[in-house]
Amino acid sequence: MLRFTDVGLRYEGAALSAPEVLCDLDFTLAQGSFTWLLGPSGAGKSSLLRLMGLALRPSRGEVEVLGLRVGPNPSRMARRGAIASMRRRIATVYQDFRLLPYLSVADNVALPLRLAGRAEASLLPDVAEMLAWVGLDHRHADRPATLSGGEQQRAAIARAVVGRPDVLLADEPTGNLDAGQARRLLALLIEMHRLGTTVVVATHSEDLPARFPAAALVLGGGRARHVQG
Repeated sequence: MLRFTDVGLRYEGAALSAPEVLCDLDFTLAQGSFTWLLGPSGAGKSSLLRLMGLALRPSRGEVEVLGLRVGPNPSRMARRGAIASMRRRIATVYQDFRLLPYLSVADNVALPLRLAGRAEASLLPDVAEMLAWVGLDHRHADRPATLSGGEQQRAAIARAVVGRPDVLLADEPTGNLDAGQARRLLALLIEMHRLGTTVVVATHSEDLPARFPAAALVLGGGRARHVQG
């Protein structure tokens, strides 16, 4: 579950008199839900995703993610590493892919599992399963530079979900893709939702929410309006 209670965000270093980037956010996203995050460029979609992913703290109010409550000031629980532990249950898919160019596709996908200390023998079947799921099992040994934009994005999704996250956040994931690639990508994200993952997808596209109706958070003027699908 993701719950925002009277949340405001002012960037670090900004004067207290400066306007908040996001303000008075009050909403709850149920566990296992699929939600569009809509609004024009500059509306604060990326900042809201960073709050959901615990990469930012709110300037005021409280963000609750999977039972962990985070406010403006670090709590004792957070200082003990609760936020770092919780972030391992959250995955983010970026518009610019962020694949490591010197690693093969398979090694890029395996990276989160290796960083988590998984034994090589136990992670290889999971990597193979994810590559087959996104249709890239035949490209496992290739470097990212040899893949098309759509293939790179699918590799980025495989890397994000190989650890079976509870929450998947996608920041404009179709921005560099053509219409056909975008629809295939969204089909993968919707399949993750069907498997029980809470999915939030930020987009400025009007076509994709029309093709895949779902609940939406609509950002404007720093505020969010929750619209049921």
